[in-house]
Amino acid sequence: MNLEQKGLKKRSITVAYFFNNIGKKHDIKLRRLNNVDEQKRRIFERDLHRPGLALAGFTNLFTYKRVQILGNTESRFLNHLDEQDRKVKFENLVRFKMPCIILTSNNRLPEDLLQLATKAEIPVYVTRHSSTKTIYLVTDFLDEQFSLYQQYHGSMVDVYGVGVLITGKSGLGKSEIALDLVERGHGLVADDAVVIHRKGESTTLTARRNEIVDHFMEIRGLGVVDVKANFGIRAIRDVKDVQIVVELLEWNNEMAYERLGLDTKFIKILGVDVPLVQLPIFPGKNITVIIEVVALNFLLKRYSNYVAAEALTDRIKNVINNERNPGDVHE
Repeated sequence: MNLEQKGLKKRSITVAYFFNNIGKKHDIKLRRLNNVDEQKRRIFERDLHRPGLALAGFTNLFTYKRVQILGNTESRFLNHLDEQDRKVKFENLVRFKMPCIILTSNNRLPEDLLQLATKAEIPVYVTRHSSTKTIYLVTDFLDEQFSLYQQYHGSMVDVYGVGVLITGKSGLGKSEIALDLVERGHGLVADDAVVIHRKGESTTLTARRNEIVDHFMEIRGLGVVDVKANFGIRAIRDVKDVQIVVELLEWNNEMAYERLGLDTKFIKILGVDVPLVQLPIFPGKNITVIIEVVALNFLLKRYSNYVAAEALTDRIKNVINNERNPGDVHE
């Protein structure tokens, strides 16, 4: 299974998409202050800008292509100006083709300035949040939108809190195994189409479902199953970090498989090394239980630094050493 694919990135998103979706994923509510075509405005990067210098008249280094944040400082600066000067400075600002303006802390924009923004077809929003929190939430949303991503064929399941990506050739039973795990109380993130994101230089990979496929599964011989409808809300997860990959392999008598697990294998996903467990399958082998043990072993290693193979090896070495030196054995 080739997971070492180059990731993709969105080049831009519309302001309409930004407005309609940021409230779904983040605890922020934006309210429209004017009515313009939000589809015509696009956001090209995650960074935001506070246009204090631009309002003061210095626009040589004005990063106008970013979402513009007007907080208490900018609002008070405008309010302390006389009406004519304020209008001139704001008109100088909105002549640039910026994506949108967000007023924080429920600040108000005088009606004449709002009309200038509307005439320039710039969407203006307001939020009750402070500038600091607004910048944090909006940046996090945009960081996610412009993160590296790729869609993979497989099943993503939350097993005992561990994000397990199940991969393998078509027809090996990935969906059936994922369904069995759900029936045993674990959570399905995605089946068949798993969308994995990597934010910036972070080594954390997050998996989500394909919005079209949603939480539907195709089980050969049965048909389409709605996991959420059948098992309830407890059976699904919206997002989960990818912490380990389990690759299903067809059994081959001539192939030598891992017996002890002393050497941890890794696979690269979007440039990040992720632990890999390769499981050969054949009729009668309980892959579901083995995947549960894979997750438990991962937790043991992470939180207790305990590796069963190493513990067994140390025990065998101690027995051998004691047999060579029987005088060291105490009754």
